[in-house]
Amino acid sequence: MTNVITVPPSLDDYSFEQVLEQVAGLPADAKLLVDARHARWASPYGLTALLTLAQTRSDRPTLAVPELEDTLSYWSRAAFFQHAESVYDLHGQYPKRRDTGESNVLLEITPIAKSDDVHNIVGRVQERAQQIIKTELKLDPKAIIGFAMTLSEVCQNVMEHAGQGGWVAVQSYRWTKRLGRRVVVIAVCDAGVGFRRSLESAPGHLPSARWDDAAALEEAVIRGVSRFRDRSRGQGLAGARNYVGRWQGKLSVRSGTARISIVPSWDDEIPLAEGLAPFPGAQVQVIIPEAIAAGGSPER
Repeated sequence: MTNVITVPPSLDDYSFEQVLEQVAGLPADAKLLVDARHARWASPYGLTALLTLAQTRSDRPTLAVPELEDTLSYWSRAAFFQHAESVYDLHGQYPKRRDTGESNVLLEITPIAKSDDVHNIVGRVQERAQQIIKTELKLDPKAIIGFAMTLSEVCQNVMEHAGQGGWVAVQSYRWTKRLGRRVVVIAVCDAGVGFRRSLESAPGHLPSARWDDAAALEEAVIRGVSRFRDRSRGQGLAGARNYVGRWQGKLSVRSGTARISIVPSWDDEIPLAEGLAPFPGAQVQVIIPEAIAAGGSPER
């Protein structure tokens, strides 16, 4: 029996929960058909999470690709199909080669498997990000250094906690639906051990009376706790948290059945969501918005 998993028309960190709710309760070897035929838009998080979903299955799933030509073109520019071929059986017509036309993709979907990957990723993004942050987001030039560090830190988090590789993508676009401003979005997803199991592997770990995925996220993201004895370790997400706070950005980290968020004034997400559909590994999203002038509108 094939279980049909419907991908919503707009796929982002919120709507991807609908995908996970459909998968929850199915055994890892259940046959899946992930139906993305009616997808019209996907964020970097949505695309990297789709790849990650396939990695959690012991039986290779099938993906019905979008039917809309514009959607196919963007997914191709983001290198989604290039990587999806390695984890899905693809059904339907899609560009066999990456569309290299004009794009707001700062970094197409890129695998992270070793530390050298992180250095290469930051190098590839830094030059283009410098132009975007200065000319489109109107942020102080100091934000450029912090952006590169944040990108490095969230990617390095995969290396330290996942136990296997992950995916990263970076995009710039005008977020009309929720913010009405330009944003740069970093998404990093993996299907590894997740924060709770990672912290449990620390020498001498003593779980609190309330020890679950939410508590593990609080330890890692808010308190900077790591499974490593070296106190300098585990500060990557703390650095990302400080960066997004300075530039009125947003940081969300999902792991297991919980998601913790550093929520700016322009967003209404709850800081800690518990009881979500289970999803292995960790999924991180960073959003840096265009600066707001003193009058309350985006700077020009």
